[in-house]
Amino acid sequence: MEPQPTAADAIETVFRIESPRVIAAAARVVRDVGVAEELAQDALVAALEQWPRDGVPDRPGAWLTAVARRRAVDLVRRRETHARRLAEIGRDLETAPRPAEPADLADPDAIDDDLLRLVFTACHPVLSADARIALTLRLLGGLTTDEIARAFLTPEATVAQRIVRAKRTLATRRVPFEVPCGPDREARLDSVLDVIYLIFNEGYAATAGDDLLRPALCEDALRLARVLSGLMPKEPEVHALTALLEFQASRVGARTGPDGAPVLLADQDRSRWNRMLIARGVTALHHADATATGAPGRYALQAAVAACHAHAVRYEDTDWTAIATLYDLLAARAPSPVVELNRAVAVSMARGPAEALRIVDGLAADPALRGYHLLPSVRGDLLAGLGRPAEARAEFERAAALARNARERELLLTRAAHCAPAPPKGPRQP
Repeated sequence: MEPQPTAADAIETVFRIESPRVIAAAARVVRDVGVAEELAQDALVAALEQWPRDGVPDRPGAWLTAVARRRAVDLVRRRETHARRLAEIGRDLETAPRPAEPADLADPDAIDDDLLRLVFTACHPVLSADARIALTLRLLGGLTTDEIARAFLTPEATVAQRIVRAKRTLATRRVPFEVPCGPDREARLDSVLDVIYLIFNEGYAATAGDDLLRPALCEDALRLARVLSGLMPKEPEVHALTALLEFQASRVGARTGPDGAPVLLADQDRSRWNRMLIARGVTALHHADATATGAPGRYALQAAVAACHAHAVRYEDTDWTAIATLYDLLAARAPSPVVELNRAVAVSMARGPAEALRIVDGLAADPALRGYHLLPSVRGDLLAGLGRPAEARAEFERAAALARNARERELLLTRAAHCAPAPPKGPRQP
C-alpha cells in the first residue's frame, strides 16, 4: 500500500509550483526581488506551522500568496512609519501619508501581471548572462541553489554568489519591477527569450560532464516558455520559442541509447519522438504565424527548421532544400558564426559537401568559434563526404580534444576510428 502524502509533502510540492507567483506577488509590493523571496520563505514557514495542524487549504497557492502579500504590505508600512519618524525628528514635518495597499490584495490569484514583471526583472540586461540564468531558475524555476549548481556543473558557492550579487545589483541599480514598453520591451524580451533558450540548450546538449542530456533543465525551460506564451499571447517570438522547444523536446527520448550514448539524428528511432509535443509545437508555431505582422523572427525561423524535421517520417524524407532556405533567411535576419555553421550542414545536405566546405572554411578564423568542437566536427563530416577520410579523421580527433562532454567526446573518437574511404551520405548531427 502506497504511503499517504503528509502535509509537509504537500507544502513542498505546492511551494515548488507556486513559488514564482508568490515571489511575484510580494515583489509587486516591496519592489525588491531579494526581499520578496524572503517573504515567500516566510509564507512557507507559516504553512509548515499551520497546515499540519489545520489541514492543507483548498487553494494552497492562493493561501501562500495572500500570506506573502500581507507581510509585504506590513513591511512597507513599517518602512514608511520609520521614515516618517525620522523625518519628524530631523525636519519636524508632518507625517507623510502611507502608500495605498495594492488594489488586488484581496484576490491572491490576480497575479499574472506580477509574474510577467518578475520574468522581465530576473532577465534584466543589467545582469550578466550567467546571473540571469541562475536567478531565473531560482525565482521562476523553483530550483534550489544546489540543484542549479549540479545542473550546470558549477560549484554551489559560485551559484550562490551569482544569485546574491544579482539581487543586490537589481536593488542598487533600482531596476523597476515592471514590464517595459516600446523599444525597451523588445530589447528586454530578447533577453528573456535568450535566457530560456540557453537553459533549454544546456539540458538538450550539456556543455560538460558525463551525460549528454539533462532532461530536467529542458522541462524547466519549456515550462517557462509556456508560461510566458500565456502571459504574452500577442508576441509572435514568444510563441515561436515555445514551438521550437516543443519540437526539440519531442526528440529527447530518442537522442540517447540505453547506455546513454548519443544517437545521431539520421539513426534515431522516430517512433520514439513524442507526437504530443510535436502537435503542441505545430499549434504554437501557428500562433506565432497568426500574431506576426512582419518578417519572421529568429525563433520563428528556427522553429520552422525544427518543424521540417518533425514532419519527416524518415530521415530520408527530410526537406533539406527548405531547411537550407530557412537558414539562408536566418543568416540574413540574425547573422552569427553558429548560424553559419548550421547553415553549412543544411547546404551540404541540399547542395553537396563542396559548397558547404567553403562556408565552413570561411569560419575557421572566427574568434567566436575558437575552441568550439562542432566546427571541426562538421568539417570532418564534410571531408568524409568528399572522400577524404584521413583529413576527416584528423578533424574528428581535433573535435574530440575540444569537447568537454564525455559522451560527445566518445562519439567523436568512435567516428574518427571508423573513418573509411567510402563516404557517408552527409553530415550527421545529433
